[in-house]
Amino acid sequence: MTDLLDSAATRAKRYLDELDRRGVAPSEEAIAATAAFDEPLPERPGDPAETLELLDRVGSPATMAMAGRRFFGFVIGGSVPVSLAANWLANTWDQNSALDNVTPATSRVEHVALRWILELLGLPADCGGAFVTGATVANFTALAAARHSVLTRAGWNVEAEGLFGAPPITVVTGDEAHPSLIKALGLLGLGRRRVVRVPVDGQGRIRAQALPALRGPTIVCAQAGNVNTGASDPFAEIAERIRGSGAWLHIDGAFGLWAAAAPSLRPQVDGLALADSWATDAHKWLNVPYDCGIGLVRDADALRAAMAITADYLPTETTQRNPSDYTPELSRRARGIEVWAVLRSLGREGLIELFERNCRQARRFADAFAAAGCQILNDVVLNQVLVSFGDPATTLRVIAAVQADGTCWCGGTVWQGRTAMRISVSSWATTDDDVESSIAAILRVARDITP
Repeated sequence: MTDLLDSAATRAKRYLDELDRRGVAPSEEAIAATAAFDEPLPERPGDPAETLELLDRVGSPATMAMAGRRFFGFVIGGSVPVSLAANWLANTWDQNSALDNVTPATSRVEHVALRWILELLGLPADCGGAFVTGATVANFTALAAARHSVLTRAGWNVEAEGLFGAPPITVVTGDEAHPSLIKALGLLGLGRRRVVRVPVDGQGRIRAQALPALRGPTIVCAQAGNVNTGASDPFAEIAERIRGSGAWLHIDGAFGLWAAAAPSLRPQVDGLALADSWATDAHKWLNVPYDCGIGLVRDADALRAAMAITADYLPTETTQRNPSDYTPELSRRARGIEVWAVLRSLGREGLIELFERNCRQARRFADAFAAAGCQILNDVVLNQVLVSFGDPATTLRVIAAVQADGTCWCGGTVWQGRTAMRISVSSWATTDDDVESSIAAILRVARDITP
């Protein structure tokens, strides 16, 4: 065991040391080499060290350098070193962190982490919370509490009776709601196609004045951080317009929710605390290892009612908090450990520096491209940049060439009818020099392609 773990640690450290000296995308040769994994199921036990060696030798070169400094394709930040180390240790503990009486260490660390998150985001201290796999399940978890609450007020016990014969729930979203939110609604039986979509403005924000009249059980879903532009919906105006209707206001903020932690960015999410529930990811802008999402609900009892289970063999009695009372899973790893480690290690000032630095770096990308004659399609209010290099075909050619070049990796998107390169700056490790070298590489590629 010791030799195997020492070998894994050595290989992991070497991988990280070499990460920023290789191309961001894996080579075609490295991808082709993964055919070595396609072998018959072994009949007899083998050498564990040889298995680890194969995984490292073939697998490591074929990875995308998402943990590196110049991956800008999605909102992926890599892992702050203390979060990766805490993840290793927590996985070594191998705790099924469902019940406080059984796994008190992980249960109580997660409780502290949730308390710190609520304080950091300026949300009520008595909110319920859950560490889950990602924003899809965070949305699912929070919206399950919303479903419970709006149907309870209508006299219906959805956990006992299901949705057959239940009062219909109206769900309202912006026209640019993220697909993961729509997926969560489908999983909850609320439908993907019956959602009422509200028009958005030129940055993807809900036009609050276009909200429909609300009657009966209703859930309104807003967004913190449009996946293309970084813009957030006008939460205060939305909350004012739905006041008195009994509607539940949910905010999907996979990365944008963290803007509330930095004073200079907080105006972007004004009115955030007026919502009833929130969903975010820690593996995006908080820079912890995959996978870690967070669902937060103002009415902790509603969340518990939607999620808690009991069984005769489970020691659920506790004076503390049972994590599984607030999550879809009973068996679950202690995802909150790495969140606690980042919050404790960086502190409020370190987090503010991270968020503000990434936003400053995004503005630097936009300024450099605009100065070179490229078109910036969005107002760069957070850490997202959309840039066009001309017509759609040319822009797509530039994106493909940048990905092949290897200096950095940026993805493509089509937003409000325009094809663009999408640059997401969200890594703790990205330096200003990384930004400058990436700008130079992208402009060099663009000059070679554009007429």
